[in-house]
Amino acid sequence: MSDRHIDFQSTAPTPTSLAMCWSHGTPSRRRSTEPPIQVHWCEPHTVILRQSKSVSYEAPFMYLLFGNDRAVLFDTGATADPARFPLRATVDALVDTWLSEHPRSVYELVVAHTHGHNDHVAADAQFDGRPATTVVGRELETVQRYFGFTSWPDQVVELDLGGRVLEVTGSPGHHRAAITVYDRWTGFLLTGDTVLPGRLYAFDFHEFQASLDRMIVLAEEREVTHVLGCHIEMTDQPRRDYPLGATYQPNERSLQMTVEQLRAVRTAAATAADKRGPHRFDDFIIYNEPGVRDQLRLAAHGLLHKLRRQVL
Repeated sequence: MSDRHIDFQSTAPTPTSLAMCWSHGTPSRRRSTEPPIQVHWCEPHTVILRQSKSVSYEAPFMYLLFGNDRAVLFDTGATADPARFPLRATVDALVDTWLSEHPRSVYELVVAHTHGHNDHVAADAQFDGRPATTVVGRELETVQRYFGFTSWPDQVVELDLGGRVLEVTGSPGHHRAAITVYDRWTGFLLTGDTVLPGRLYAFDFHEFQASLDRMIVLAEEREVTHVLGCHIEMTDQPRRDYPLGATYQPNERSLQMTVEQLRAVRTAAATAADKRGPHRFDDFIIYNEPGVRDQLRLAAHGLLHKLRRQVL
């Protein structure tokens, strides 16, 4: 079998398409027609997946990147049950599709995480026993060891997929083992839950600000085409988010953000540094070390929204 080498360097960043109309749930009293997992090929070697609202209100995004020697899947979603959320079967089919175009005698899969919260690691066990597969645990020490960090979180380390090189740095603040990933091939900056069009929960605000500084340095020293997080929680109206737990999100804003919006997050964080709780901005909401009262308000708003939908 011929292992034809793909050049992931000389023409980087490659053109990509994010013109995907993501399904965003179903109005109440209607039967959902959403597939459990939505799939979008950005270009021949890059896939964005989204867990559908019909399976989990979290609807996290996942990223599958192919290199010459291995692919990496960042995150495994919010649902463990393969009958409801067939992530392993979906990824296997995507790998088979890629290998049909780019045959390899041996091909590995790495399953890693942007961070270790439950809605990003739930389906890890689906990959247990999969041949030529490494599942990286969610714990900080495991993350540091796998990626080769010797100076966490400031260090930038490389993960080579076989000619397609990813640059990884630590991004604690939202989660102690959170990472940010820069893909030279697409120019994507994958920011997990640290930066996204939604609620930015900074449980350690000092670390959160330091992580934003590292992201800005990474973005300004490289050619970033899109900043991509793992959720959409904002409407297309400035400063307005969907209620926590919403299973229908009409008029979502785009997943992708810009480097300018990333800078805006850092600037906004500086203005929010002296007061805990929520701070609303046009494209995101920063939660400075949210307390029990903040979480109860979010939950109460979400419950009220759910009850209203049941009445409609």
